[in-house]
Amino acid sequence: MNVPLKLGLFVTALVAVFGGAAALGNGVDQVVTAKPETMEHDTEGDGAMKAGPMDHAPGGLQVAENGYRFVLDSTAREADPQAKVSFTIVGPDGKALTKYATLHDKLLHLIVAKRDLSGFQHVHPVLDEDGTWTADVALTPGQWRAFADFDPAGKDPQLTLGADLSVAGNVEATPLPKPSRTYEVDGYTVTLDGDVKAGQESELTLTIAKDGKPVTDLEPYLAAYGHLVALRVGDLAYLHVHPDGEPGDDRTRPGPQVTFFAQVPSTGSYRLYLDFKHGGTVRTAEFTVDTSGTSEAAQHPEEEESTHGH
Repeated sequence: MNVPLKLGLFVTALVAVFGGAAALGNGVDQVVTAKPETMEHDTEGDGAMKAGPMDHAPGGLQVAENGYRFVLDSTAREADPQAKVSFTIVGPDGKALTKYATLHDKLLHLIVAKRDLSGFQHVHPVLDEDGTWTADVALTPGQWRAFADFDPAGKDPQLTLGADLSVAGNVEATPLPKPSRTYEVDGYTVTLDGDVKAGQESELTLTIAKDGKPVTDLEPYLAAYGHLVALRVGDLAYLHVHPDGEPGDDRTRPGPQVTFFAQVPSTGSYRLYLDFKHGGTVRTAEFTVDTSGTSEAAQHPEEEESTHGH
């Protein structure tokens, strides 16, 4: 796989106003069949978003685009730590898509997260001959968003489509963690350096250490030493990048630093999820960042506390 030296997020502003209903997971999935009109969106309060004129919506906001539709077999489920989620991608011909181009070492990436941005999971489903994808995910009660990230075989471009999934039960909402520069998981400490600025390419460097020592032997995961997904607070717009460089290019080292070049379409808060592989296991570090200015953690480093994984 060829990873660009600087792979910015090809994302843009909203094509509609996403109000409080979207933030609560009650919004209606959109279908985009034509180029959206230019508009400006300005929402006051926490997670405010201000976007200028652009020509394409961020990924994951539509259930269908360019003739392709993301169809979950069931949008209402029971809580299950090993729930089998099945779905199809219906193509422009009205049939289940069965041919895909390889994208980051896989034919399709399935991302699921709760509307409060907890419960993030990145899995790779199995494709049946009839075009049905199946994956095991852990589902707890609440409103979820599922994202299918894929590249149809042929001339059509890569797409990220999103669909809502409701899980029955007593809902325990998880507050959005405050911005922090560090995240700890399984004895690893991941440190984030750099600030995300709306409408500008931002350099983000994540440094990985284990038990206080730099990790210099990261293992390739999805043809890279790190995989980064960002979700925008409120509407869960999906932003997806890969790092600068790739394994085997004679210049990219396997840690301790992994650098990304990212561009977000609007001011507001985002949740970053970094997948990295070491010791044969993939782990995820999570960060909250605020594009309205320097993050709270950077402004008050003496007050910063690490966020711990579970």
